[in-house]
Amino acid sequence: MALKLDTPTAAPAAKPTTRPEKPRRPRLTWRAAFKRDWRLYTLILLPLVYFLVFRYLPMIGNIIAFRRFRPGGSVFGDTWVGLQYFQLFINDPSFWAAFQNTIVLGIVTLVFTFPMPIIFALLLNEVKSQRFKKFAQTAAYLPHFMSVVIIAGMILQIFSLNGTVNQLVDAVFGTSVNFTQDANWFRPMYVSSEVWQTMGWGAILYLAALTRVDESLYEAARIDGANRWQQTWHVTLPAIRPTIITLLILNIGTFMAVGFEKILLIYNPLNYATSDVISTYLYRVGLESSNFSYAAAIGIFESVIGVTLVLSANALSRRLAGTSLW
Repeated sequence: MALKLDTPTAAPAAKPTTRPEKPRRPRLTWRAAFKRDWRLYTLILLPLVYFLVFRYLPMIGNIIAFRRFRPGGSVFGDTWVGLQYFQLFINDPSFWAAFQNTIVLGIVTLVFTFPMPIIFALLLNEVKSQRFKKFAQTAAYLPHFMSVVIIAGMILQIFSLNGTVNQLVDAVFGTSVNFTQDANWFRPMYVSSEVWQTMGWGAILYLAALTRVDESLYEAARIDGANRWQQTWHVTLPAIRPTIITLLILNIGTFMAVGFEKILLIYNPLNYATSDVISTYLYRVGLESSNFSYAAAIGIFESVIGVTLVLSANALSRRLAGTSLW
């Protein structure tokens, strides 16, 4: 008689435990969001009105770059001329001289004024005396709050024939230099005044970024034997790199619009060779000569270059550094 062996039966499969789904919140419509936070939305009302009235609506007037505008005629020009005004400034040697001055002055200004706030913020970050730190910050911030007219007046007084700089030059070399009328000295005057005026204010954002650096990173670097310079290079600068890149892209965006007001106040026909930039050239041919269509064409050309620079800098930053505005 055959024996019947009991075969082990497979245990029933355990049921997978499922977490209870969280109840989904109803999607908030824009009407409900505005009704709930209307007080916050009112805070952006004035900035929106400002940009609408002074930035976007004037763009409609760019149509006169393609139409012949006469004072007293239609606001949008009388007759269609196509690319005539673009051909005029492309063949104008005075425009290309101003364009070259804009590029050179913009590069020199960017090279000297952009890193100085970073260096100043790093130096202030190393200061241990809070009293001296506050004094240095206040002294560096003050030039930013001065009017451009005051800054220009100070530049003309300091670099005049009887000014402070010439008194020092005369005492050392026995001769004076006419800085304000010499084209070779215009760029040093302008760039040095820009550094003095913008260094303290530009350091504010970097000082704010430095407060977010984790102190444990410095402790780990000190344990590894890093000195202060190595801590700055390998800890501080990488921590504030997103802020640096963002501000660099924004500065490149305003590359072509180099300080119109200050240049207009301190330049003169004797130093046009280096001081005349696109914005001052536009002022002369547009407002002084009443050639508004020609000036509008140059303005569109300048804007296209600015947008191209911003997009290129943003794409290059995203590819090389992994950080960008968008």
